[in-house]
Amino acid sequence: MALRPVMVNIKALDHSTVGRFWADALGWSAYSSGATTYVGPSGGLVWPDPVVLGIDVVPVPEAKTPTKNRMHLDLATTSDAHQAELVRRVKALGATPVDVGQGKVPWTVLADPEGNEFCVLEPREVYRDTGPIAAVVVDCANPRAMARFWDEATTWTLHEVTDDHAVLRSAKGVGPYAEFLRTPDAKTVPDRVHLDLLPYPGDDKTAEVSRLRALGATDLDLGQGDVPWSCLTDPEGHEFCVLALP
Repeated sequence: MALRPVMVNIKALDHSTVGRFWADALGWSAYSSGATTYVGPSGGLVWPDPVVLGIDVVPVPEAKTPTKNRMHLDLATTSDAHQAELVRRVKALGATPVDVGQGKVPWTVLADPEGNEFCVLEPREVYRDTGPIAAVVVDCANPRAMARFWDEATTWTLHEVTDDHAVLRSAKGVGPYAEFLRTPDAKTVPDRVHLDLLPYPGDDKTAEVSRLRALGATDLDLGQGDVPWSCLTDPEGHEFCVLALP
């Protein structure tokens, strides 16, 4: 038994606007199911996608606080010219520069129209085959502990772990990486961005949730009521959801 990450969930006041931003930024399409806006590769909706992590933008009544999200997306580029062009394009779409204390770095830190931070990376060989999203990056206090939990929680493969960072990726060697980076700041507000996990066909969601609790996950009550998914937090309090099979 195990789970697969299938999408990045982003909360927004205006899910349609934020969804269109991410679709245009990634060169994907926005698919509206009414209540949310799903962003995935163009050519028709495929869910769960066998390669990429889609983005599901869901409406919430609260605006983002000034506190930096503890999860963000890194976007891949193939050349210096591509990086410059992508930065120009996302700014034209409504992205704004953000100072999170990064100093002088080769990547560009921006925020989407509702303030969710993301980075446009300089070209890196490691991300040459990830698609437009290079990595889902998570701030944490203990990358080794995060590696133990997420390696056991999902079918993704642990590529590297040190005291400062841990890296996982789909066992198929496709799509983005998940990277856990040691940071000095502690989690103080609910995450605006989180991962959604899905059981494999034939697996039991209730059993999977019980297994996650045994690994150190905690049930989370967001006022979601009676819904088909389960809300949890990992051992450092990062929210995530286990979805029901379609």
